[in-house]
Amino acid sequence: MHTRLTWTWMLPLALATRIFAATDAQCSDLLRKALEVHNPETRTLAVAALSLATDRDPMQARLEEMLQDKDVGVRLAVVSSLAELKTKAAVAALKRALNDDVPEVSFAAAKALWSLHDPAGKQALMAVLQKESKTASNFFSQQKRDALRMMHTPRTTFLYALRQGVGFVPVPGFGEGISSMQQILTDPGVSGRATAALLLGKDKDPAILEGLKDALYDKDSKVRAAAVHSLSLRNDPALKKDLEPLLEDDKEEVRLRAAAGYLRLSAIEAQRRTQKRSAPPPAPEKK
Repeated sequence: MHTRLTWTWMLPLALATRIFAATDAQCSDLLRKALEVHNPETRTLAVAALSLATDRDPMQARLEEMLQDKDVGVRLAVVSSLAELKTKAAVAALKRALNDDVPEVSFAAAKALWSLHDPAGKQALMAVLQKESKTASNFFSQQKRDALRMMHTPRTTFLYALRQGVGFVPVPGFGEGISSMQQILTDPGVSGRATAALLLGKDKDPAILEGLKDALYDKDSKVRAAAVHSLSLRNDPALKKDLEPLLEDDKEEVRLRAAAGYLRLSAIEAQRRTQKRSAPPPAPEKK
């Protein structure tokens, strides 16, 4: 009787195992076929769906291979999915994507690596900000287009920037510049360098600070506006002298941000003086 009951319980379990094994195989086959169809929209959907899989899924290797897809939209989707995985293999694949022939894909990979705190992402964004400076890496050195785009639409770029905390550390009583950033990023003509100036703004690296100061004199007014925005939100009154020349800029979007930023830094300077005067004197040392 005991043996019969045991088999009664084991039989459904065995059948369930076979069913799940078959289901896994069917799912893998479904995704594999979708990655191979002629329609790029279907391939893009399959690539995006793979961001839901685990890093141990055999299909992840196929995802990395899709960086060679002939369609730019598919490759952009691959970069986004790889960024979700956050594995060593995914990071290595994103670094390879930095060499993509299409600037949009290269820039998306740079953004993804930056969000994963990989030095290669920061270096790539710095190269964009510095307009292919010879002292930086040769990122984009073979590219001729200036209008680099980070994402498919300005709205997703803005939402991504917010998610990454580009609003900087808030100061009580002072704005976080969300509207200013939104106006820059949702402009259809915003360049990759302007976006880089915003994304790198809160980085404490001295080289980033110098890059932002250089960007104040960029020929692209959007880049100048983004640099003013980022420098203002550093909350360092010493930067007032850097913003002052921009009060005479020929573009309103730059002049007005420079004026608001200058006032912000002046207020912070005054606030710190007041706090310093009101601070209690240090207690005498005990003998």
